[in-house]
Amino acid sequence: MRIRRLALPALAGAVALTCAVVSTPAQAAGGVVIRHVWFDSPGSDNRSNASLNGEWVEIKNTSSAAISLRGWVLKDVANHKYPFANLRIGAGKTMKIHTGSGRDTTTSKFQNRRAYVWNNTSDTAILTRANGTKVDDCKWTTSDPSDKWC
Repeated sequence: MRIRRLALPALAGAVALTCAVVSTPAQAAGGVVIRHVWFDSPGSDNRSNASLNGEWVEIKNTSSAAISLRGWVLKDVANHKYPFANLRIGAGKTMKIHTGSGRDTTTSKFQNRRAYVWNNTSDTAILTRANGTKVDDCKWTTSDPSDKWC
């Protein structure tokens, strides 16, 4: 397992981010990774759809070919799950998965939830294949979401 750590000393207070990537043959040649997590939506947490959609996870296909996400799951440590439908992510493309409701596009998907998923102080976004194998995860232990690049 490869672990990347990012420390941001310029910010007031201690900020730590740990992202772990499970290296598999598919990952070694490129694959889907969690790129960024915005876990604390801007403004007050009032459960409005705009606020819910202010928290999201961005994934990226780092390979040179489209990858099917059919049956893949994005979840947190409390096991709130977002199962991917029969869709593909293009080579080199990114996709944001928002918590609230909206119209799905090739670059944005919506969980259609009425409550927040990602904890503001600490949580882990976990991406798994349909068979349950972990593809990637991103863990945070801070209340500042501005730089949660994994």
